[in-house]
Amino acid sequence: MMKFSLMTTPHNANGRDSSLIQTDPPDPIIWVRPLFAFACFVALSAPVFGVSSNSSDSDARITASAEDSYIFKTYLADDLVRIESKDGVVTLAGTVSDTSKVTLAEKTVENLPGVKSVNNALTLQTETPLELADDLIAMKVNFLLLVHPNVSTKTTNVAVHEGIVTLRGEASNLAQKELTAEYAADVAGVIKVENEMTVTEKMRESPETLGHKIDDASITAQIKTSLMWHRSTSAIHTEVVTKDGAVMINGMAKNEAEKTLVTKIAGDILGVSAVSNTMTVEGADVSSRQR
Repeated sequence: MMKFSLMTTPHNANGRDSSLIQTDPPDPIIWVRPLFAFACFVALSAPVFGVSSNSSDSDARITASAEDSYIFKTYLADDLVRIESKDGVVTLAGTVSDTSKVTLAEKTVENLPGVKSVNNALTLQTETPLELADDLIAMKVNFLLLVHPNVSTKTTNVAVHEGIVTLRGEASNLAQKELTAEYAADVAGVIKVENEMTVTEKMRESPETLGHKIDDASITAQIKTSLMWHRSTSAIHTEVVTKDGAVMINGMAKNEAEKTLVTKIAGDILGVSAVSNTMTVEGADVSSRQR
């Protein structure tokens, strides 16, 4: 410890008091401890910059969930898609083979837990855009056949010329053949459907036997994209939420037929176990009050 001693001496020749305070040399420990404590205080009090561990963990879960989703592991398996998440804001970059995959990737990611927004920077593998309307129609028809388990894109060939769709291939039964034509006819831009498919008795392998689990985000993405590309439902604004395969739909429908169609399209999507449609029909409340 620091020791103090008071020494008193007579006045000097100049008449000044010669009383002096003399000290022993300071103990280094006395100074080191306060300095160390002060340094710790400054370090702990300083603001922390950068991403917190919780935020980093959440971003890592978002990226992993996207990569492990049904959409990314099947439809986008052969495409070059990079996923980056920062504080819940996800950026999609890279190239895909057609525009349907651009939409599917975005709608899958935006439905993952923790995602705040999606910046979709995906581009087509070819620099030449889909200039021909026929190419776009064929792509949409093929997508609808792909996500609906009651029809088959593997055994169906789709050709489009000036808005006329020709379907060739095999259907497992007459109902499947007719349903395939029904889906094709409901795509915007289709003028006519010529159904040349043949009916066979071969059993079609279910897409769910491929070993991929259909996650909720992928189901929601398929439903939203299907509703957008079906001519009869393209203008409908809906909210779609999926929980363990059960789909809940909210929004506004022009009439009961439109609401029923939305339920049918959603129920036909691969992986859907149940559909609860609470859409409001325009004018329903007004008419009920008038009664």
